[in-house]
Amino acid sequence: MPPNTTASTGQQPGKSGRRKGRKARLIVLVLVLALIGGVAYGSYWSISTVRASFPQTEGTLTLKGLSGPVEVKRDTYGIPQIYASSDADLFMAQGYVQAQDRFYEMDVRRHMASGRLSEMFGKSQVDNDEFLRTLGWDRVAKQEYDTKLSATTKKYLQAYAEGVNSYLQGKDGEDISLEYAALGFTNDYKPQEWTPVDSISWLKAMAWDLRGNMQDEIDRALLTSRLGPKQIADLYPQYPYGRNKAIVQEGQYSELAGAFQQGGTNGSSGTNGTSGANGTGGTSTGTASGGSGASGTSGTASGASGTGGTGGTASGTAGLDSQLGGLTRVLDDLPPAVGVNGDGIGSNSWVVGGEHTITGKPLLANDPHLSPSLPSVWYQMGLHCRSVSSTCQYDVSGYTFAGMPGVIIGHNQDIAWGMTNSGVDVTDLYLEKITGDGYLYDGKVKPFETREETIKVAGGSPKKIVVRETNNGPLLSDRDEELVKVGKKAAVDTAAPDRGDGYGVALRWTALQPGTTMDAVFAMDKAKNWTDFRKAASQFEVPSQNLIYADNENHIGYTLPGRIPLREKSDNGSIPAPGWDPEYRWTGYVPQDALPYEYDPERGYIVTANQAVIDPDTYPYTLTADWGYGARSQRITDLIQSKIKDGGKISTDDMRQMQLDNSSEVARLLVPTLLKIDPENKDVREAQKLLEGWDYTQDADSAAAAYFNAVWRNVLKLAFGNKLPKELRPRGQCLWVEPVNTTGPADEAEKVRECGQRDPDRAQPDGGDRWFEVVRKLMDQPDSEWWSTPKVGTRPAAHDRDQLFKRAMIDARWELTAKLGKDIDSWSWGRLHRLFLKNQTLGTAGPGFIQYALNRGPWELGGGEATVNATGWNAAGGYGVVWVPSMRMVVNLGDLDKSKWINLSGASGHAYSAHYVDQTEKWADGELLPWAFSDQAVEKSTSDKLVLKP
Repeated sequence: MPPNTTASTGQQPGKSGRRKGRKARLIVLVLVLALIGGVAYGSYWSISTVRASFPQTEGTLTLKGLSGPVEVKRDTYGIPQIYASSDADLFMAQGYVQAQDRFYEMDVRRHMASGRLSEMFGKSQVDNDEFLRTLGWDRVAKQEYDTKLSATTKKYLQAYAEGVNSYLQGKDGEDISLEYAALGFTNDYKPQEWTPVDSISWLKAMAWDLRGNMQDEIDRALLTSRLGPKQIADLYPQYPYGRNKAIVQEGQYSELAGAFQQGGTNGSSGTNGTSGANGTGGTSTGTASGGSGASGTSGTASGASGTGGTGGTASGTAGLDSQLGGLTRVLDDLPPAVGVNGDGIGSNSWVVGGEHTITGKPLLANDPHLSPSLPSVWYQMGLHCRSVSSTCQYDVSGYTFAGMPGVIIGHNQDIAWGMTNSGVDVTDLYLEKITGDGYLYDGKVKPFETREETIKVAGGSPKKIVVRETNNGPLLSDRDEELVKVGKKAAVDTAAPDRGDGYGVALRWTALQPGTTMDAVFAMDKAKNWTDFRKAASQFEVPSQNLIYADNENHIGYTLPGRIPLREKSDNGSIPAPGWDPEYRWTGYVPQDALPYEYDPERGYIVTANQAVIDPDTYPYTLTADWGYGARSQRITDLIQSKIKDGGKISTDDMRQMQLDNSSEVARLLVPTLLKIDPENKDVREAQKLLEGWDYTQDADSAAAAYFNAVWRNVLKLAFGNKLPKELRPRGQCLWVEPVNTTGPADEAEKVRECGQRDPDRAQPDGGDRWFEVVRKLMDQPDSEWWSTPKVGTRPAAHDRDQLFKRAMIDARWELTAKLGKDIDSWSWGRLHRLFLKNQTLGTAGPGFIQYALNRGPWELGGGEATVNATGWNAAGGYGVVWVPSMRMVVNLGDLDKSKWINLSGASGHAYSAHYVDQTEKWADGELLPWAFSDQAVEKSTSDKLVLKP
């Protein structure tokens, strides 16, 4: 045992986990024997190696630094509930327990956040480390700790770190996890002590994956190499405010008059800005606070190729050519923190007031949509003071991240809250004119701010890099040779500085400034009412999230916190801007008391699912040009309204059923037209018949869902995908494509061969609800050039909508024949739409036997892209699941012990623990687990009890 801990009894498995535990041990034994027989270094492995890192969950441990005894009660799924008599003891025990279950995951996360992956995994991660060092997350985290956070928050972070380090003391790597034992074959890496800054830096990684529209900025710029302004506008339609309602409909704005006055101060009047946003990208689009980017999207697109008045000039200055693909490839290679950044990243969260529920008190649901990972990004736990007082202030339960103290999403004894990504625009890319050791700004050359970074490499020599920063942020272009030439062929205006060897690219991002989000976490955890919660939320600066709220006094609410920039002159932050022009600098941030919120709306419910926050006609500030398009949010709204009409009431299980809704909006749009097509081929007609009478529900066993989604994928590919530049198409997809600036068919001699360059999970068209909206608008234009596609082999050409649909039906039939067989009776959506859970390090790049040991799956799933049950897939890349509801919860404010929750995997990060993936099957089946909260309920559900003594 570690020097600071002693045990009175050994670990015993949980009661319900024994059968699974025995099965796991048999698997391990078979694996070990196979390794010993067939792999040279297999003899190092043994059952004791695998089990050495399993946590002690029963008996007594001595933990130096505690002021009193702490109880850790785990249920049959290994989920811990911690009971202490002081805040410091509570968070110290949280650190110890999370390290027991997930330290390897915590260690990898902090190495990613600090750009030190090469120390663990060698030279393959040097490029990633260079990019991450350039961003400098850990430097910002240290500044936060030193200058921004309260003394109380620092105390909690220190206590948490002490708990983690108490677990680490005296342990070698193989005593901590199987992964360290595997790493021992290639390097001598030793885990280091945990620090408070390690916890804070993870917030930066989380913010990076939820950063908003940076990828859309890149994509719009890349599109200019092949498409004209009208075509780009077609691909970024305006948000459908009339059909898909914004979050805030009856909202309030503190000091609203001041908000409009602020808008006028920084540019034209707020009113003019709003008007301009609804125009076509003219002069009004450039106001600082005016207008919503969502409604100005077409103007932005038009500006991309140098048209559209003032918007056109700005966009022409910033327009980038395909060299931006270099940045995209760097971003593709970065390991995700909490998810694939793109149109699919989102979440559902909604709250229903007591007047519409069976209990008479609010019900609150949340299911964040993130990349699947093993273990899950979330960690379930409860933090309970035995008696809530000034010395012990917390009684909270929910989901947090391994490596962070407190609870991120969940409830306490008085309130509950959930989160979805707001998608507000908090990043801007800037073109920078580099001159010698400086960059051009306002007609003068300014020197770079520089720092030298040394990257240590396991099994290799260290590498030194120099990071250069402009007044707009770090130069990302220094990290990729192609990006050194970024802007070399940009369509700049005559006033732009000479290109030379190309412009650099810098990133301005709110998360690169110290903030107070960690203060917000602790404040929300102990909030008692709406006033407390709003005050706490105002400190949640990065990443900006939609926060929904409910309390046991029967109030519901929504608030948008975050540090959201004001731009004096820009295309709503939608494309890269000229860094040399002072007019494109950020001028400040939207005041926190001017951000939208809603409290006890008359309709009695609030829905957030990454749709627009507010109609721009009623709000003076630009929040973003790139909302989600509201397919999920409107479906949830429709489901709620159907339940409460004529006085109906909603139950906890109704909320769960809504989370599992598989209905496809785009199928509802397209299938009636598809059924009117008359395919000549009998096999295609046979597949078409699957759509007759289909209810548009994408269940895992549905053959109709399989065929429709294949048709949808092929519609997108034929109408759009084959016409996009190579930088947006899937890597390895090589096509003879149409010449630049045309969507119509061309002679074969005019075509050029291009191969896609983007990771398939991030390629376009991804099939998300933006593409629903693109196709919806084109359905009334059956002769649009977008519907044209050339003949390929025996596949016919298409010159209008119905011909292209017929071609897509043919292609889909033969694609599924190849994938699922000719017999359509054997087809099912789940056979195409499968989830694999992979360890995010050795499970993706380790030796085959290690991947076999660490990874799990597949599971055949229902659901789909932009459905409420958002098991997302990328239509450009294939049908596999690329993001999921990473957890699901329903909080019952009438009786917190009747709340329900589930995680994607399990509590444990140990590959052969009974709790590694013991929740996944139930998650896949749409089940929720009981969520005990009261002392009596937790005690009743307890399987293992560990006492930590001072």
